[in-house]
Amino acid sequence: SAVTYFSWAALGYSFKFIWAPLVDSLPIPYLTHKLGLRRSWLLVSQLSIMAAITIMALSDPSQASALTYMALGAVLLGFSAATQDISIDAYRIESVDPDMLGMIVAGAGALYLASYFGTTVDDYNYTAWQYTYHIMSLFVLVGVLATMLITEPIKRDKEHEYSASQYKGLILTFLFSVLGFIGFYYISADWAADSKSWLSSILNNANGAGFVVALLRLAIAISVAYIIAKFCMRMQWVDKKLLQTSYIHPIKKFFDDYGFKTAWLLLALIGLYRISDIVLGVMSNIFYQDMGYSKTEIADAVKLFGLVMTIFGGFVGGVLAMRLGVMRILFLGAVLVVLTNLLFITLLYSGHNVTVLYMVVAADNLVAGIASAAFVAFLSSLVNVQFTAMQYAIFSSLMTLIPKVLAGYSGTIVESLGYTWFFIVASAIGLPILILIYLANKSLSISSKS
Repeated sequence: SAVTYFSWAALGYSFKFIWAPLVDSLPIPYLTHKLGLRRSWLLVSQLSIMAAITIMALSDPSQASALTYMALGAVLLGFSAATQDISIDAYRIESVDPDMLGMIVAGAGALYLASYFGTTVDDYNYTAWQYTYHIMSLFVLVGVLATMLITEPIKRDKEHEYSASQYKGLILTFLFSVLGFIGFYYISADWAADSKSWLSSILNNANGAGFVVALLRLAIAISVAYIIAKFCMRMQWVDKKLLQTSYIHPIKKFFDDYGFKTAWLLLALIGLYRISDIVLGVMSNIFYQDMGYSKTEIADAVKLFGLVMTIFGGFVGGVLAMRLGVMRILFLGAVLVVLTNLLFITLLYSGHNVTVLYMVVAADNLVAGIASAAFVAFLSSLVNVQFTAMQYAIFSSLMTLIPKVLAGYSGTIVESLGYTWFFIVASAIGLPILILIYLANKSLSISSKS
């Protein structure tokens, strides 16, 4: 449970649309003048990633006192990586596609290094992981070098449309809202514990009670942040026109383009399409270790071979989407995800069988690549060219928000039901997606005819 809770550190990706307008337009003093808007934000985010990994390297998670620093490092890493993601998306839109092969080093390389320095499944070695994290932070220098070598995209007409003071007001509003969000979590800790205990006695289910209280706590924290933002607007600390241009107009345009009913249907599909594979994915590495596989075996099968299969699946999915249509492959991908999640049950009862591991990983990652390629094509087709960066940030944030929140309880589900039922649940929650795809396709067809 504790391990999977850390998946929430990646929620920065799900809320990145909140500060995407800042990254999209706000100049960074000195750096933007020297490097340009896109490259300056890329450099700042990359340096922040290195700092976050270093904080994690200096925190031994086997010591309870260090878990707080590890969590802070993980949250900073999620926020920094999401900021880099925004910058890269904007750069790609304005220039060329990025090279994604660095994931091989970040995935398999980390496990290889940790194993090389002396850590195993049965014998945790903090020093080995510390060296590994330090080395992984140095790999970010590859991205820093690329940032310094690439050219800045052609400036857009709307860039720097507002004054520095207006952007400062937007930054302060954002910071106050974030502090309100964090502050509520801090002061509500005792209330959450008491509520969980009270609800557990009623439901006779501690895990279910914890899930309900956590969702309620998250909803209230978001409401607090929203109220603070509204207060800043009422006090005129932030320019109303800037807020409308940054946040309201892209959303309004989306609803205008597709209509109220179809727009909500599309948002539901975007928010839930990846729920099945994300919920299972959070537990996968823990599951492999529970099955007795070494870090080297996991690196070979999952992080290296699996990534190659994902890339190949993405290629296959792209070709099929062009030939058969995006919505058909979107539906096929959802069906295959449901089926491949059930394959993990065979791995559970096969014991330590490397052949079965490779078969399951091959199927799972191939399907993930196909589904992801179709999904990216689907998202790209929905974006209005007037608001490309902001709308894509909203879509890419929404597609992981609900799955990531639920995935934080993957470990709790396993502890309550066991692995077999967990894999069944992870598959079953993907079935309603098939209905959403059918309805969305039908609605889009009707809209195009009208």
